[in-house]
Amino acid sequence: MTRIKICGITSIEDARLAVGEGADLVGLNFYPGSARVVDVERARAIADAVRGQVVLVGVFVNAAPDWVEEVADTVGLDLLQFHGDERPEDLQRFGARAIKALRWTGRRDVARLAEYPEAWGFLLDRKHDSLYGGSGEAWDYRSVAGLQCRKPLLLAGGLGPRNVRSAVAEVRPWGVDVASGVESAPGRKDAELLRRFVAEVRNGETPAVP
Repeated sequence: MTRIKICGITSIEDARLAVGEGADLVGLNFYPGSARVVDVERARAIADAVRGQVVLVGVFVNAAPDWVEEVADTVGLDLLQFHGDERPEDLQRFGARAIKALRWTGRRDVARLAEYPEAWGFLLDRKHDSLYGGSGEAWDYRSVAGLQCRKPLLLAGGLGPRNVRSAVAEVRPWGVDVASGVESAPGRKDAELLRRFVAEVRNGETPAVP
């Protein structure tokens, strides 16, 4: 079954909505440059509201390792997603709970996966010249199809109810990640879009009947 990560959660209500609609993971963004950033106090309240029902993921961009550790402990995060220019050595201390986001440009990026042997898994997103993810722009997800990796791979970037079914059917990723694709406004999740997104993921898992 394809796991579903709803990222950019900014309220308890949206966290509960995501869980109720079938999310497997929720993302809390700690990057100051994001429209969906949350402070540690709010993140803790959100996490406490759904703890034990979903995997809690913290999203960081070029953050100081000591601060990441402090936030992770205070909020009670299960996984840590590194969405910046972090080097392999920057992730070693987080090992089994580190997700490294890679801005995918094509099959030539496959070798980069081996550079992070300690990582729990990887998130593949669209490459953007000025943004660390969150562009909401779709890309050629098929370029990832057939990629051999023993660790979980999450597909991200520009996914929404209109295209996630084909992305899942073509790539068969471990999971998919969505933020703006299920929002009525930055940081505000839309119940109907969330419901449709989950349904389309499940539809994409079912092979087409000849």
